[in-house]
Amino acid sequence: MKIAVVGATGMVGTVMLKLLEERQFPITELIPVASERSVGKKISYKGADYSIVSLTTAVEMQADIAIFSAGGDTSLEWAPKFADAGTIVIDNSSAWRMDPTKKLVVPEINASELTKEDMIIANPNCSTIQLVMALFPLHKSYKMKRVVISTYQSVSGTGVKAVQQLENEIKGVKGEMAYPYPIGRNALPHCDVFLENGYTKEEMKLAKEPQKILNDQTFAITATAVRIPTSGGHSESVNVQFENDFELQEVRTILSQASGVTVQDNPDTNTYPMPIYAHGKDDVFVGRIRRDETLPNTLNMWIVSDNLRKGAATNAIQIAEYLVANIL
Repeated sequence: MKIAVVGATGMVGTVMLKLLEERQFPITELIPVASERSVGKKISYKGADYSIVSLTTAVEMQADIAIFSAGGDTSLEWAPKFADAGTIVIDNSSAWRMDPTKKLVVPEINASELTKEDMIIANPNCSTIQLVMALFPLHKSYKMKRVVISTYQSVSGTGVKAVQQLENEIKGVKGEMAYPYPIGRNALPHCDVFLENGYTKEEMKLAKEPQKILNDQTFAITATAVRIPTSGGHSESVNVQFENDFELQEVRTILSQASGVTVQDNPDTNTYPMPIYAHGKDDVFVGRIRRDETLPNTLNMWIVSDNLRKGAATNAIQIAEYLVANIL
């Protein structure tokens, strides 16, 4: 397999390269791609050095699969060019997610919908992925009506500049600001840009993407997305109302049997998911599972995942693995 990684020097691209090696993805030729200022620089993969190439060169090299993590504008311009050259694109930006002609894929849920005709495949938002991983098996059993979600998202979701801002603040060093305010010892109810309806783009992604992934418009989601001073891992407080009632032990069993989900839920031993323990892992962790005592058929839970892995790189590579096993 000839594989291109577009955005190879970025935070997600670096994790992608690490995961391709960890998961022993069958690569015969690696094509690392980055911006013009990085062309010619070397990256290391499996002990060998590879020269970074430009997007134009990468298109000409006709990879089997190109995994993009280089921003929406780059994806909108270049993904069709790769696709026209016969390369399947798995895109990690928001560029194609809500395009009705493109599939939005979480492999454990809907990879089976992919066909040979799908030349551009969208990877969902990081917060969406961990949310639907927990909601999907419960939706099948109890049918969701309404979901209320508040996120606690790490600075790594913004990028290198934001991670550096937090590190500078911890050290007491003045530096470039990724956010309009300090993030250390703070919480910013502001992820992505504000829209005319008063919500941010991140909040609207959480509201719309799950409906597309589950191919179901019968449930509604409302979200508040908050940035907190953690360096990795997103957390979500989720309240979900179902059509049908449930038993808590059955909920725990359903979640524990779901592929890619780990239940950590024992108040007696202070066992619950935390981003510090999700770091570097591919599973989605669910805990604090309890009944909402103010509404019928309603559940509260706490969902945590490494946003750079399952929230981005791992999910994209799992899509590639599915393509290799079933379509290519």
